[in-house]
Formats: sequence, structure tokens, C-alpha cells
Amino acid sequence: MRPAPRKIAVMGAGSWGTTFAKVLADSGADAGIEVMIWARRDEVAAEINTRHTNSRYLRETKLPGNISSSSSTAKVLAGAELVVLAVPAQSLREQLRSFKEFLEPNAVLMSLMKGLERDTDARMSEVIFAEVEISPERIAVLSGPNLAMEIARKQPTASVVACTDIETATWIATLCSTDYFRPYTNTDVIGVEIGGIAKNVIALAVGICDGLGMGDNTKSSIITRGLAETTRLALALGGSYETLSGLAGLGDLVATCSSSLSRNNTAGRLLGQGLYLDEVNDRMSQTAEGIKSGRAVLDLATRHNVEVPITEAVVMVLEGTLSVENMGARLLGRQLKSEGELK
Repeated sequence: MRPAPRKIAVMGAGSWGTTFAKVLADSGADAGIEVMIWARRDEVAAEINTRHTNSRYLRETKLPGNISSSSSTAKVLAGAELVVLAVPAQSLREQLRSFKEFLEPNAVLMSLMKGLERDTDARMSEVIFAEVEISPERIAVLSGPNLAMEIARKQPTASVVACTDIETATWIATLCSTDYFRPYTNTDVIGVEIGGIAKNVIALAVGICDGLGMGDNTKSSIITRGLAETTRLALALGGSYETLSGLAGLGDLVATCSSSLSRNNTAGRLLGQGLYLDEVNDRMSQTAEGIKSGRAVLDLATRHNVEVPITEAVVMVLEGTLSVENMGARLLGRQLKSEGELK
């Protein structure tokens, strides 16, 4: 296994990027590991360096002293043996092209992003592989129930680090293991990514139900059937059933669908309350990835002949071809089947 790195770079100073930098810094404090965050705006980097906060996203949460920040990609990436990617999914390819020349020759890259790239329908690990041209053994993903504010407050949680090389996954897991953050390892990159991607669209559906004033029976039905269609898609792509029944599948789905801290649930709720999509986007301070990735998920499922009725209905709502009031009727009006047929 690789030795502990001297420096870790986190590319992205949003709520999850900053929170995960805090996890890494807490884990690596005794080993003297430096964690450096790339912030797009100079004022965010200055606040992290002077006040040890990122108030826009994490309020007054104090960041450890071994965290620093810069708006210079070259400075942040210099000497970093682990590079954590936490930028909006739809901007990843462009960001990689802008800074890949500054990557250390043997750096490991790990994605925190839960989205599919529009137009290509590529998972984030596939975008990394295409743009940086490194071996899969140096590409990892992290997923699971990752509500940033709860983790920033050190509320216990568990997640999954996935890489085709188990030694790389284990190396990363040791770097982000704390008394409040428990990483498990997995080699099923496809299943872990699909679980994190598709659950955002299902959370939009649950949020719409919330906004319409529907009850817990309705939301429970959406979550359960949403897990079934997510599993079908993951299996069609080569993922593992066990992955989708674990933290990266069921665990992440439940957290994202049921929490008021979930961006996708919040966006869905606003849609259910009658706001137009543009109004929802204006109200959101951070990206609701399900809005961005919904069409890509549907296209991917269609290409692999996978039924995803909830995702299809959500995309129709997002694209204005189905009203939120008629979404439930569309789902309930489908042909009667045995539950076993839907797995």
C-alpha cells in the first residue's frame, strides 16, 4: 500500500468539498498531512485561510488548522498525491482540461460527484479516464449518505470508497477514517456511481410529492420503486446487486429522499409547490444534480432497455411535458404487474 501522502488537494470549495476536506484534515492531523482546497473565488480562499470557515456553505463551522486554500490550481495541486474532485458534474471535463497539466505523475484522483455528464451520459470516473488518461487503478469514487452539514457537525456517518484496485480503495479509506466518518471499501465502481447518480432523480420525485402535500405512503412507494429501477440500471451496466442494497444504494437513497438538507429533495418540493424550474434554480444556492443529470439518466436507461418510470416522469416534469399534478396519475396508471417483475 502507498505511504501516507504529505498533501491532499480538494478541487472545489462547495459544501461537500469543504466538508470532506475537513474529514481528511481531521483524519490526517496527527500524521502532519496538509489538505489544500481549490476555491474558484479569491474571497472564499481568503476566508478559509484567515477565519478557518467557509460561511456561505458551512456557516460558522470551524475548519482544522491543517486546511488551507488557494484559487491557483497549480499551487493547490503541487505535491498532492491524492486529488479529490468536488466540482459540479457538468463542469468536470472542462475543469480537468484546465488543470491536468499540474497533476503529480502518480496522483490518485477521486470523485465526490454524483452526476452523469449530459450529451455523453458518462459517469464521472469515465470522464476522468477519458481526460486524464490514467489507469483505472488510480481512479476512485466516494458515495453513500453524505449530507454535508451533518458530517461537518461530526454526526456519525458511513460511506463507500470504490476503486477497481482494492489496495487503492483501502489507502483512501485510511486517509478519511475518523471517529465520526466510517469509510467502507468496494471494487464495484459502476454500482457505487449509479447509486449516487440515480438517487438524485428519485429524490426530486419524493420532493415533488412533499410539495404536493402527499403522505408517507406515497413517498415510501416512490423510494422503494426508485431503488428497484436504480438497481435495474446498475445491473444492466455491470454493477452488483449487493452494492445497491448497501450504503451507496439504499443508504444514500433514503438519506437524500428524506432529509430537508437534501438539495434534490428541496428542489423537488419547490416544483411540487408550483414553482417553475427557472424559479427553483434561482432559489437554490447549490446545484441540485438531479435536475442536471435527469435526462442523461433516462437516456442511459433507454439505451440499455431498462424501465425507469419514475425517472421518466421526473424528466417529463423538468422538460415541461408533464405537470407535477399529473405525475402520480401517470405512475399509478401503468400496467399491473407482479412486484417480482419490477426488480
